[in-house]
Amino acid sequence: MTVIALYDFDGLTEGDLTFKKGDKMRVLQQNGDWWNAELLPSGRSGFIPSNYVAQTNSLETEEWFFSDVNRIEAERLLLSPGNTIGSFLVRECQSSKDSYSLSIRDHEPSHGDIVKHYKIRSNSSGAYFISSRITFDSLQSLTEHYQHSDGLCHRLIRSCNTKRPGQLWQKDAWEISRDSLLMKKPIHNNRTKVAVKTMKPGTMSSEAFLSEANIMKTLQHPRLVRLFAVVSSEPICIITEYMENGSLLDFLRSTEASCLQLNKFIDMSAQVAEGMEFLEKKKFVHRDLRAANILVNDQIMCKIADFGLARVINDNEYKAQEGAKFPVRWTAPEAINFSSFTVKSDVWSFGVLISEIFTFGRIPYPGMTHPELIRKIEFGYRMPQPENVPSDIYALMLECWHEYPETRPTFEHLKNVLEDFYTATEAQYQPSF
Repeated sequence: MTVIALYDFDGLTEGDLTFKKGDKMRVLQQNGDWWNAELLPSGRSGFIPSNYVAQTNSLETEEWFFSDVNRIEAERLLLSPGNTIGSFLVRECQSSKDSYSLSIRDHEPSHGDIVKHYKIRSNSSGAYFISSRITFDSLQSLTEHYQHSDGLCHRLIRSCNTKRPGQLWQKDAWEISRDSLLMKKPIHNNRTKVAVKTMKPGTMSSEAFLSEANIMKTLQHPRLVRLFAVVSSEPICIITEYMENGSLLDFLRSTEASCLQLNKFIDMSAQVAEGMEFLEKKKFVHRDLRAANILVNDQIMCKIADFGLARVINDNEYKAQEGAKFPVRWTAPEAINFSSFTVKSDVWSFGVLISEIFTFGRIPYPGMTHPELIRKIEFGYRMPQPENVPSDIYALMLECWHEYPETRPTFEHLKNVLEDFYTATEAQYQPSF
C-alpha cells in the first residue's frame, strides 16, 4: 500500500522515519498505531505514525473529507471554535450505503449558528449530485462547484477546521522516568505536550496501581482521555493526553460556557454517556463520575478521565465508614450503605452530573449537609428539577436515580435518548433534502 503524508513528522526515536507533508511512502508492515514504511524514492525506512498518512488517491487525502463521522459528530465539529459560516465537510452517509452527506455551517437569525445537511447521491453512471439538475464526475468536482456557486444554504467557503491529530505516543514508552518530564509546563522529552497527575504518596501501592493502569491503557475510545504512560516510583504519576479547557466543572463555570445554547449542554451530556457506554460494555466501573473528572478540549469535546483509579486508592475514600471521604453528592445509596459500586451506581452519578452541566457547575443539592442528604435520599427524596433543566431531561435524571439499581437505564439507552433530544432541537430548523 502506498500512502501520502498529510502532515510533517519529525522522528521521535532513531528508528522513526522523518517526512514532510506530501511525501509518498510504501507501507511495509502495519502494526498498531505505528507502521513500518519506506520513503519514496529515497528508500529510507522506519516507523511512521499511522494517523499522519492516508492512502494515495483516496478521499482521505482531501481536507474536507471526514471518514467515520456521523451526523451528530459532524455538527459538533462544525460548531466548534475555529469554524465559521460556510465551513463544510463531506462524510460517509451511515443510513445509505455508498452515498455521502455534505454538512455546512449556516446561520438562522432566530436560532444562531446551525449545521445543515445535504445528501449526495449517485446515478447509474456513477455521477454525483445533490440536485439532479447538475451532476459531477467526482466529489472533488462537486465541492469545487459549490465553492464558487450558490444553490445551497450557503456557498462553501472553507473545509471544516480540525487541529492536527495528536502525536502518537512514543513506541514502547510505558513506564517512563520522572526526569523525562518538564513538570512546570508538562512536556515529555521536550516534544509532546501532556497532562500529568501526581498522586499523594501512600494513596496506593505501586503494584496495585500498575495492575490497574495496564488495564486502563487498553481502554481506548474517543470519549475517554488517553493514558500514555506512568511513573511508577513514588510519588506515582499518570501521563495522559492534554485537554486545553481543563475539567468540565471549571469550563461550566467559565464565561465561554455561559454563552452556549441549550443543545450544546444536551450534546455534552450525550458525549459523556457515549464514553460510559463504552466502559459499560467493557464491564468497567468508573466509581467517581462527576464534572470534575470530565475533561474538555479546545473544540468543546468531552472526555472521561480518572476511570479505574478509584478502586486502587488506599485511603478508604470509597468505603462507607465513619468519616469517609467518598463524594456523597454523586454517590448512589447502595454504594454509600454497602460499598456496592456497579455500572448502575455510575448511572446514578451520571444523573447528578447532568444537573451540574445544566446549572453551570453548581454544586448538587445546594444548602444540604451530607448526613441530611443521605438520610433524605433513603426516604425517597430526589433533587428537585433545577431551573435550567428541561422537563424531558429531568425525567431522564429521575430514571437514573431509581431506588432499585437494576431498574435504572443503561448508558446505551441514555446516550441514544440524549442524542435523540439533541437531534430534535436541531431538526426544528433543519432543511429536508
